[in-house]
Amino acid sequence: MSRHYTSVISSAFGKFASKRFSPSIQKIINKSYVSLMGLDMSEFNPPETYPTLNALFTRSFVKERQIAEGEDSMIAPADSLVTHFGTIKEGQAYQIKGMKYAIDGLLGSDYADRVSDLEEGEFINFYLSPKDYHRYHMPMDLTIKSLTHIPGKIYPVNMPLLRHKKDLFIENERVVIECFDTKGHLHMLVLVGALNVGKMVVTFEEHVQTNSHIREPEHYRYDDLKMKKGELFGWFEMGSTILTFSQKGAIKPEVSINQKVKFGEEIAKIL
Repeated sequence: MSRHYTSVISSAFGKFASKRFSPSIQKIINKSYVSLMGLDMSEFNPPETYPTLNALFTRSFVKERQIAEGEDSMIAPADSLVTHFGTIKEGQAYQIKGMKYAIDGLLGSDYADRVSDLEEGEFINFYLSPKDYHRYHMPMDLTIKSLTHIPGKIYPVNMPLLRHKKDLFIENERVVIECFDTKGHLHMLVLVGALNVGKMVVTFEEHVQTNSHIREPEHYRYDDLKMKKGELFGWFEMGSTILTFSQKGAIKPEVSINQKVKFGEEIAKIL
C-alpha cells in the first residue's frame, strides 16, 4: 500500500529540517524561522546555536521551568492552546466545539474496554503551534501500563481543519498511552501527528517510529514504569496536539476554551 501524500510531504520536510547546512546558511534558516513564526526565545539558546532546524524545533530550556507544586495539581503537558475540554458522554468527545468524535475510534482496538471506564470523565485538547516549545511532559505522577502506536494519515491539525474535517484525530497517526495516577484512576494520553511532523518521539519506548512504513498498530506493555509530574516523555518534531482523557472523579479541569497554557502551569485539580 502506498503512503498517503501527507506522509510523503512530512518525510520530505523532516529530511530538510534534519539536514546540517553550513553555519552561515543555518543561521539564516534558523533566524528566518524564528522571525516568521514569532518564536519567543527568551528561555532558550540563541537561534544560530542550533545545528539544524529540527534541533531548534525540539529545543530544551536553558533554565528549568517552574512546575506547579502540590499533589493535587495537574499541569499542562506542553506550551499549547486549549482548543476544547469537557465531559465524555456516550463515548464521545469534541475535537472542537460542534465537532464530536467517538473515542473508541481514537484509542483503537487495544483499548476497546477502556471506553466505558472513561464515560463521564474529562477530556482536554492541547494544540501546539509551530512556534511553541515542542517537548511534552507528564501532567502528574503516573504509572504507565501500555502504549499503542497507531499509523495513519498526517493531515494538518490547525483551527480550520479542526472545524471542518470530521474525525481528524481518528484519521491521523497517533500514539496512545494508558496510565494510572497514584489513586488508581485511569488516564489516557494521546499524541496526534500532523503535517510536517517528522516524528513523535517517546523517550521510554524507542521502538515507536512514527511517520514510517508501519501499517498496523504496534502495542507495548510495561510492568513497572513510573514517571513523575513534569518529567519529559518526548517531543514533536514540529507542532501538533496532545489529548488527555481522565476517568470520572479523577480531575476537575480549571481551564477555558482558547486559553493559552504553559508547561508547568496548573490546569486541573486532582481529586
